[in-house]
Amino acid sequence: MELRILNYFLTVAEEENITKAAKLLHVSQPTLSRQLMQLEEELGVQLFKRSNHNIILTQEGLMLKRRAKEMLVLADKTKEELSGNGEAISGKIAIGCGELLSVSELAEIMTAFQGKYPLVTYDIYSGNTVGIKERMENGALDLGLLIEPVEVEKYEFVRMKTKEEWGVLVNENLPIADKPHIRPEDLVGIPIMIASSNPIQNELASWFGDYADDIKVASTYNLIYNSAIFAQKKSGALLCIKLNSSYKGLKFVPLFPRLTLSSVLAWKEHQEFSKTTAAFIQFVKEMQNMNN
Repeated sequence: MELRILNYFLTVAEEENITKAAKLLHVSQPTLSRQLMQLEEELGVQLFKRSNHNIILTQEGLMLKRRAKEMLVLADKTKEELSGNGEAISGKIAIGCGELLSVSELAEIMTAFQGKYPLVTYDIYSGNTVGIKERMENGALDLGLLIEPVEVEKYEFVRMKTKEEWGVLVNENLPIADKPHIRPEDLVGIPIMIASSNPIQNELASWFGDYADDIKVASTYNLIYNSAIFAQKKSGALLCIKLNSSYKGLKFVPLFPRLTLSSVLAWKEHQEFSKTTAAFIQFVKEMQNMNN
């Protein structure tokens, strides 16, 4: 599969219309249609269901769309790394971040490094641990800021100083919002929203203790923002970490006994990085040693 053809495919998939895609790509519609048919023949699957007005991706098409995005991102990243092998420390570093207070700590490190090497830029991806680790594995991300507990056997890492405190984000008009802290028994009978990460769920289940079987999990989430909207509508209490952000009509109440977790900035062990990324990793290690 040529990268050019994958780009054609992605444009058509996003526009859902061959005529519009052909205009964006500056190719004729017959040429584009022929390239897509050849791609289907090469793969031996049908990628689109065609109609008079638009096209719809098949299941195979949806799978290729996801993989094609990853392949094109990786190709661009590889090209940039290879073209940046001169003397100057320059180019892009791709970093994945969870919704964590320690992002502020990471931002200070990134700013200090960029002050030393002003030609460096960053590509920031926001997501949960699963999504970040997946992108680190396929090479789309160089480093990831991950909340513990997390399996780090494949990674080198530095532990961040910031502690992530857990609590409940709840509509301020509900009775539990008036409590100074939330105990496990306070959540009995209240629908709760909980992180989809299995390690995090295990930590919270341990905190629930004897009340674990009595607490109703109404939904899971990967990022906090959308779940906070449900909490605003009194759809339940959101179990989450405390962030430097506020939501209208919601109040954060810490857990008791107190539950705090650490986070790590991780990168794949024994991997050959670009000179710029390798310099950044060394910079991170040196800053950690200075702070110890």
